[in-house]
Amino acid sequence: MEPQNNPPHIVLFPTPGMGHLIPLVELAKRILKITQFKLSFVVPTNGPPTRAQKSVLAVLPEDRVSSTFLPQVNLDDVPANAMIETRISLTLARSLPAFRSYLTDLQKSNHHIAALVVDLFGTDAFDVGSEFGIKSYLFYPTTGMCLSFFMHLPQLDAQVSCEFKDMQEPVVLPGCTPVHGKDLLDPVQDRKNDAYKWTLHHVKRYGLAEGILVNSFNELEEGAFKFLQKHEPGKPLFYPVGPLVKTGAGDETGDGCECVKWLDEQPRGSVLFVSFGSGGTLSYNQIIELANGLEMSEQRFLWVLRSPNDETLNATYFSVEGDQKNPLDYLPKGFLDRTKERGLVIPTWAPQVKVLSHSSTGGFLTHCGWNSILESIVYGVPLIAWPLYAEQKMNAIMLTEGMKVALRPNMDESGIVGRGEIGMVVKGLMEGEEGKEIRNRMNDLKDAATRVVGEDGSSTKALYEVIQKWKSH
Repeated sequence: MEPQNNPPHIVLFPTPGMGHLIPLVELAKRILKITQFKLSFVVPTNGPPTRAQKSVLAVLPEDRVSSTFLPQVNLDDVPANAMIETRISLTLARSLPAFRSYLTDLQKSNHHIAALVVDLFGTDAFDVGSEFGIKSYLFYPTTGMCLSFFMHLPQLDAQVSCEFKDMQEPVVLPGCTPVHGKDLLDPVQDRKNDAYKWTLHHVKRYGLAEGILVNSFNELEEGAFKFLQKHEPGKPLFYPVGPLVKTGAGDETGDGCECVKWLDEQPRGSVLFVSFGSGGTLSYNQIIELANGLEMSEQRFLWVLRSPNDETLNATYFSVEGDQKNPLDYLPKGFLDRTKERGLVIPTWAPQVKVLSHSSTGGFLTHCGWNSILESIVYGVPLIAWPLYAEQKMNAIMLTEGMKVALRPNMDESGIVGRGEIGMVVKGLMEGEEGKEIRNRMNDLKDAATRVVGEDGSSTKALYEVIQKWKSH
């Protein structure tokens, strides 16, 4: 065990987005449990730190973890319509001088920095790590399937001249469900866009990492990790250390107000939880169809409703602190009265971990963000897949065609999911035979998720292996 007075230091350099920061905080908790390491979160910013960022970092013990928000970088020269991958990459790149100064001060204070852990869009920080003689690792917050695609992207870029969405054949990744080009993640849909160029820039640098920690686990994506962990010269080592999810309800701000009390009064496994995450919104017409579909299904539901956004969304990982209008005003006339005996609509936010872990929750209609999917697996909640942005279409394909733990409603030619389709899919998940089969498979994954983070679990062993390397550094 390391000396108590000056243990090794791990520096974590995340992107500002909550979807990436939350699992990295959970990784930090695991590291703290099994080592005497000290940790430093160094967060680049292009605006004031949000309440959500501060609160998620505040749960870590101050005596072993420090949190620093670097000075805000200026993105005024970046076009307003720039995609989030471009904004994240520039925020990280323009924060490197301040990050370099931070590391200099840390070393001057006699801290031994054993490793640097950066986010998937933070590979430019590898160069700073090298200047200080620090071994760099990558934290990949989403799926092994998506990581397999990233590792394959430079080859695909060289081989394919058209846009990927125009390819006739799907992309076949070893051990993964084939994916058509139109279903690949957002930043690769326009190869002339800076977001694509930044994505390609980063994935070409993944090989510079000593290792890549992935927020997934072997038993969940056995095929993908079998390929990723196949040893090849110049290829980093891969460590599936997930699921990294918030498991303590106390980590969530607030007590959940009325929705948890309402769930207490519902029959076991009877409620469909409907939520599209902190960054997901629907059009007004889609909200109307979803409301009518839920009503037609005759199932109990808890719906976290955000105000509609009918403009093209710059889908963001950054937290949204609140809407200006009351989302309930956009519901069909009389909807709340007609469904009050079996439904509850909550504006903007609900404590997701508390809802998913509640015994009354029997299904989850989700935007397929990876954090939400992993939380569903940990609590054994079957899914309805409704992807919106980022890599969520790839996640939906993996859930429906690969793991077979989700149903997915079909859109019409205008891109709207109709009320009849919604009603049928919701009823099918909550009452149908297919829903029962999905629930059984999800329970198996729940058991696996519990095992892998146990003392002898595969994810625990993978993390121990990384920590031994950090000690040797």
